[in-house]
Amino acid sequence: MVKIRRALISVSDKTGIVEFARGLEGSGVEMLSTGGTAKLLREKGIEVKDVSDYTGFPEMLDGRVKTLHPRIHGGLLALRGNQEHMSTLKEHNIGLIDMVVVNLYPFEQTVSRKGVELGEAIENIDIGGPSMLRSAAKNNRSVCVISDPARYQEVLAEMKGNNGAVSEETCFELAVDVFKRTSQYDAAIFSYLSTYGSKAEGSGFAQELRPAFKKVQDLRYGENPHQKAAFYRDAARAYGLGNIKQLQGKELSFNNILDLDAAVRIASEFSRPAAVVIKHNNPCGVAEADNIIKAFKDAYACDPLSAFGGIIGINRPVEEGLAKAIKKCGFLECVIAPSFSAASRQIFSSSKNLRLIELADFGLEKELDLKKVNGGLLVQDKDLAMVDEAGLKTISKKKPTKQQTASLLFGWKVAKHVKSNAIVLASGTKTVGIGAGQTSRVDSVIIAVRKAGKLAKGSMLASDAFFPKADAVLTAAKAGIKAIIQPGGSISDEEVIKAVDKKGISMVFTGMRHFRH
Repeated sequence: MVKIRRALISVSDKTGIVEFARGLEGSGVEMLSTGGTAKLLREKGIEVKDVSDYTGFPEMLDGRVKTLHPRIHGGLLALRGNQEHMSTLKEHNIGLIDMVVVNLYPFEQTVSRKGVELGEAIENIDIGGPSMLRSAAKNNRSVCVISDPARYQEVLAEMKGNNGAVSEETCFELAVDVFKRTSQYDAAIFSYLSTYGSKAEGSGFAQELRPAFKKVQDLRYGENPHQKAAFYRDAARAYGLGNIKQLQGKELSFNNILDLDAAVRIASEFSRPAAVVIKHNNPCGVAEADNIIKAFKDAYACDPLSAFGGIIGINRPVEEGLAKAIKKCGFLECVIAPSFSAASRQIFSSSKNLRLIELADFGLEKELDLKKVNGGLLVQDKDLAMVDEAGLKTISKKKPTKQQTASLLFGWKVAKHVKSNAIVLASGTKTVGIGAGQTSRVDSVIIAVRKAGKLAKGSMLASDAFFPKADAVLTAAKAGIKAIIQPGGSISDEEVIKAVDKKGISMVFTGMRHFRH
């Protein structure tokens, strides 16, 4: 057991620290502290001694040097059972420190902000904190070290039950937590600084990449029942699906989480009320409207057969009326939305297996897109780019109308999220047919037209990449499609343009491709 007589407390994140310090005070623990932490504890009536008074050496260099002193690290690193160590401490009047409570400057949060300057990032690199954590963790048989506020109450409870002592087993676990935290911290600093240097050279990517993720939960299985799986969130901070809250339903599966991500990515594209139906990581219906109930009904109507067992993404709060509309659709896996009213939750409550997932912020972070391959990692910027009307180039003799252009741009937003080769047929701001993931573009057109049925006539067609031949355009013309949006850039562009002009179809180029493999 490690008896706690003296503790050093210096925290950036002050969550729960006052209550924890009061608990230590109640156990008769002497407390050393620094700067803002000492000020806060004194304001709350808790007696602490400044580290500078304890070491006999003032803080200096704007606080950069506070705890880097032999009276601190000697008191942490000395082996209690080593007579030579103990004699050295006595010779130099160094006391033992039995507990370190430290969390680090918020480097990760600082560099995640838009427009942060290098100087500010540098000042948020903690030096004394990691040093104390490492010293205490190395000597965990004699020192209890806490780097996570979530462990405060656990440690206090153990001290209360053990006459002010903490077990060696707990001290070891806490030491492991420290080395996990400091390794993440150092990796974040390395990643930022190396990327910053690369940006100065124009490449934008670091020479080494060390992403860190924290396990949220084990999953029942992976894509298939014979595969083990787990869900991890970004270790630096929770955002996106790392912030989801499950309100009801079965445990989330590996495939559910992939589809939820797809639903959020699409729904976040639209500022007006929008709904998306996802199946196997592809949208089978998307719609935007003046009210969310109409948006959902239009999205679901695009392909109700494929929607069976799908996932619904809604970019507005779910109220009673929308809940009733969704409930009528039969079996669904999940519904994700910013919030669910009490009335809507009551409506869904009878569908015990339906997962209701709340995600307050549908916004997408400008982060790296990582794809693991056998023996390596592919890294790219996330595809957040989009064109507007001003960025379109009409290349056909017949120009699209204002209304047709709006519909083309809607279809283009959706096509960005459909597996390539992607073809989206849109009418107004709703999809009427989607062809996804085919090895030839004309096959995707055929599938989209078949799914749309009679609604293909008069619709707008969006293609995520150029047409290698005119065959897809001729198929579209036969179905009665009125306008096409595509990147352009094929060696067959002249042939394709001749085909649309012959069939009286409008066509615009975006100059931008949206492959999604």
